[in-house]
Amino acid sequence: MKESYTGPLERLDACRWRIPKTYMAGMRVDGLIYADDILIEHIRNDKSPQQVANVACLPGIVKYSLAMPDIHWGYGFCIGGVAATDPDQGGVISPGGVGYDINCGVRLIRTNLKLADVKDKIERLIERLFANVPCGVGQGGHIKFNRTELTHLLEQGSPFVVKRGLGWESDIEVTEGHGCIKTARPDFVSDHALERGGSQCGTLGSGNHFMEVQVVDHIDDPHSAQVLGLEKGLITVMIHSGSRGLGYQVCEDSLKELQHTPRKYGIDLPDRQLVCAPVNSPEGQRYLGAMQAAANFAWCNRQIMTHLARQTFAEVFETPAERLGMTLVYDVAHNIAKMEPYDIGGGTTRGTGLQPVSGSTGFRAVSGGTGLQPVSGSTGFQPVRETMLCVHRKGATRAFPPGHPELAERYRGIGQPVLVPGDMGRASYVLVGRPGSMEHTFGSCCHGAGRMMSRSAAIRASKGRSIASELRDRGVIARARGRTGLEEEQPDAYKDVNEVVSVVHEAGISQKVARLRPVGVIKG
Repeated sequence: MKESYTGPLERLDACRWRIPKTYMAGMRVDGLIYADDILIEHIRNDKSPQQVANVACLPGIVKYSLAMPDIHWGYGFCIGGVAATDPDQGGVISPGGVGYDINCGVRLIRTNLKLADVKDKIERLIERLFANVPCGVGQGGHIKFNRTELTHLLEQGSPFVVKRGLGWESDIEVTEGHGCIKTARPDFVSDHALERGGSQCGTLGSGNHFMEVQVVDHIDDPHSAQVLGLEKGLITVMIHSGSRGLGYQVCEDSLKELQHTPRKYGIDLPDRQLVCAPVNSPEGQRYLGAMQAAANFAWCNRQIMTHLARQTFAEVFETPAERLGMTLVYDVAHNIAKMEPYDIGGGTTRGTGLQPVSGSTGFRAVSGGTGLQPVSGSTGFQPVRETMLCVHRKGATRAFPPGHPELAERYRGIGQPVLVPGDMGRASYVLVGRPGSMEHTFGSCCHGAGRMMSRSAAIRASKGRSIASELRDRGVIARARGRTGLEEEQPDAYKDVNEVVSVVHEAGISQKVARLRPVGVIKG
């Protein structure tokens, strides 16, 4: 029988619930869960809030242990978990705060096509995508890399494959971090991981990964939608995948290597799945470097699949992808740990920080030592100190606000695109980051609808049904490589993405821009 959480959940406002740090010994900060009345009842019915409390025990954790409204049980951290640690205060990095599928993420491609243009070709389009994009457990790709090439790929990320003709230069600008973490260390990636990754770059994988053809069916923010190149009735393509076997092996290797590290550094953990190391320790740096290399692999993986999708559209519509307007809107990581500067009310200044501009939604740089920040309701100023934090996002996406220097120039005025896939039968969303994310969630937002059923429970619930037929009745053509792929990922297995997105919108973390309805999907 499924266990429920029986600890405290104190309501703070319409969107937030607190687990006080007095709940259990060892908690250094409060837990904070974003949810409304409907979602919180689902959340109470599994043990993910306990994982939020467990994460609050990590050394060096700052402000809160956070969970987004798509929260559900995971390995170590809950899915939807966010936590920032301060390396200068003994802060740790934990593979359980990133997950096995390092840099599992989503990218969105827009087109000039309208629904009427694809209506009579949708079945052929889905069949050709299914044939051209390798998907399924252990599937290798059409494009393979030798050991030397793979090392360069892990170092350079998306730019490496784009230079090989597997994408457009414009793709790099609108990929998170330009598709590369420059401090990646391929030499920290095991031979076994490299062997698993050599043939899997440009493949979809299995589970909840997908490539989906969608139609924009509602616009909430016309100005932001225009900047993003979206309008009602346009066809889009969403790709959800990660670092495949290479990333899985990096996580597996790291968990083994770190199993005795907490004892070495005197770290007491409430859950051994939270095995960790101080960020600044040799062990922490080794995991960080290998994880960053796997993240670069994942960006290349999605980049190559973008190339394959463009080729397929060009084939089916007998028109070059450039003329079809198949430009990348954005690519975001969902499972990653990144070093980022934040104002946490004091600490060691590192490089350039960010400071709210009074009377606007933007930020300006605070360089050098201590900046000055306007005090709300006052004509005075207070010191601002920016500290470099290790921000874990597991099943969570960045949601940087307007003016953030990491954003592509074209998006500086609206905020970072936030891509939130739903389920095969309902919808996905495009949002943009708001200033509240920097103030409350370390620039983070939800990453999807969030599971309500385990995969085995979803398979049992689908007994005697044809999920493919049910989806077809909803106007969605679906193909899956695995025998139970559609059953595991049926719409009933997920929370309603509309409710999840409404919470982050109301909380001021992100703002709704557009809703995307699926018309065809391929899965592993």
